[in-house]
Amino acid sequence: MYSRLLTPLDLGFTQLKNRVLMGSMHTNLEEATNGFNRLAAFYALRAQGDVGLIITGGISPNPEGRLAPNRAIMNDKSDVVNHQLITRAVHAEDGKICMQILHAGRYAYQKQIVAPSAIQSPIIPLTPKELSSSDVEQQINDFVHTAVLAQDSGYDGVEIMGSEGYLINQFIVSSTNTRNDKWGGSYQNRIQFAVQIVKNIRTRVGENFIIIYRLSVLDLVEQGSSLAEVIELAQAIEAAGATIINTGIGWHESRVPTIASMVPSGTFASVSQNIKNNVSVPVVASNRINTPELAENILENNWADMVSMARPLLADSHFVQKTKNQIPQAINTCIACNQACLDHIFENKVATCLVNPFAAHEEELKLVPTLTPKKLAVIGAGPAGMAFSLYAATRGHEVTLFEATDKIGGQFNLAKQIPGKSDFKHTLRYFEYQLAQHKVHIHLNAELKDHDLSVYDDVVIATGTTPIHPAIEGFNHNKVVSYQDILSGKVTAGKSVAIVGAGGIAFDVAEYLTDTSNTAQNTVTNSEKEITEFTDTWGIDLSLQNKGGVKAANHKNSVRNVYMLQRKIRKPGASLGKTTGWIHRTSLKEKHVSMLSGVTYNKVDDNGLHINIRTKVRVLDVDTIIICAGQTENNSIVDVIAKSISTDNIHIIGGAFNAQKLDAQKAIEDALHLARTI
Repeated sequence: MYSRLLTPLDLGFTQLKNRVLMGSMHTNLEEATNGFNRLAAFYALRAQGDVGLIITGGISPNPEGRLAPNRAIMNDKSDVVNHQLITRAVHAEDGKICMQILHAGRYAYQKQIVAPSAIQSPIIPLTPKELSSSDVEQQINDFVHTAVLAQDSGYDGVEIMGSEGYLINQFIVSSTNTRNDKWGGSYQNRIQFAVQIVKNIRTRVGENFIIIYRLSVLDLVEQGSSLAEVIELAQAIEAAGATIINTGIGWHESRVPTIASMVPSGTFASVSQNIKNNVSVPVVASNRINTPELAENILENNWADMVSMARPLLADSHFVQKTKNQIPQAINTCIACNQACLDHIFENKVATCLVNPFAAHEEELKLVPTLTPKKLAVIGAGPAGMAFSLYAATRGHEVTLFEATDKIGGQFNLAKQIPGKSDFKHTLRYFEYQLAQHKVHIHLNAELKDHDLSVYDDVVIATGTTPIHPAIEGFNHNKVVSYQDILSGKVTAGKSVAIVGAGGIAFDVAEYLTDTSNTAQNTVTNSEKEITEFTDTWGIDLSLQNKGGVKAANHKNSVRNVYMLQRKIRKPGASLGKTTGWIHRTSLKEKHVSMLSGVTYNKVDDNGLHINIRTKVRVLDVDTIIICAGQTENNSIVDVIAKSISTDNIHIIGGAFNAQKLDAQKAIEDALHLARTI
């Protein structure tokens, strides 16, 4: 199995051990205290896990190229020492690593912002200064200088970031390049900035140095590059001296999801074939490739020579090694939630991973074998309970996990039903496998009264949360149901629905109720039908018959009439993730979900839900009213357990400890911190 994925790739002057490229991902360690030592440990662990080639997060070639003030740059010999920490650590693990050179151009959020033309980006509130002809030459020189410094630092190569709408991409597309000198005008002129950077770097670094060019194959913006132009650029980049062409999908200002969980896995992989069929250097497929099966299929279809994975290697540093050992079930699969990685970056925090809290914290978060093994009971097998059980057993404790229902997973079993969240099934598969490997005893349908907890040294309460039911007249009416009953399939909602609440769970329920595909919640293998439905809905032209790969969106009408209600006077979904919230809001808006703020709930009766919107009285004639009004701690069991074991030996984690702003990330982090110290 996975013979293509695990086949070495001969680059002539060097060989990659397999076809997995760890895509570039900024972690904010680049700017953190002791960050380069931590980065060295982060990348070394991925090299130890047998990744074929690692790409660092973006490093800017000069101050004006930084995405924000104080972001990492490399333009001085003094920078070499820090980067040698990374390269030496990776090479010690028999790995290879390239440094990405990224110039933000008009995407920079700082005073020195520059671009091919003085045209403001729709996502940055600053107008860039137009580069003069001599400035353009200097920018090219700066790219070359940084590449030479990277070589001096011991990197095996560099990746030139030419996609995602950054500076090089801005030169290529006519809507962001209105120049009338030799760097503007015709397409041949507009690509010269990119071509010259690659050509000049190759001249300076010699033949035995990897140059990867990240080429935007699908801009997903109006007036983006056509298929013919993409091919022309790829051929010019090859001729200029590139070793590998990596593919980029979508500009950051594009209003199309490209890597979030609702994007079917492998949606964009076939587009790389447009380049592969027209160049002789290796080509890399990218975006939402998170399983070895999918990666193998892409290579088998001859769409690419390598596959790029960034977040999947954040989720599991040993993804490749586990694939090599033929145990894909052991892989901690990326679920594309963006919650702890990209959302953290936008909040100026260090990136990590919801399903792998060790990521980017390899040095400080270690599970050291215990010198005093304990017999532990864990009550509740949701995210916190599963994670604690695994981490504690890894340290050498004997763990018994009690679950009141017939399966482990807690609310993950509900989350996996949401369209676009089917990858949560991978997380459940991972925990089922790992708990068995670490000999955790699991009791399902457990009645605690049937078990003597006094035989345990410690008891961990991970019973999660319980929904809050508002004290409103008529809320015991048969129209009123809980979100658990809806998502579990116990209750089927009517044709007209009111959702009380507008937080993350409410948005998930709304997506579930308005889904038209009836496929996303039933499988983790995305079919051509799902990809077609997704691309049609969001206006994506994978064939590139339209410039930029943009076509008219075809949002299907919802199968239900849905109202989403909240008490607060603010934008619904304000608490959603920074990188995914806009997608959920757009999706529900296109399905004509009515989002109402400033709502006061009066009563429920046979006529429906009686509300006030500020001073206006309304009656929503709905069949079903779903409560998503928050959660509270489900820890009443503590008093019962305290009768058989000292309270000093009872620990409460996750939602059972604090339901406020709780999510799976916090629950798993709680589990880890207790497991490290118990």
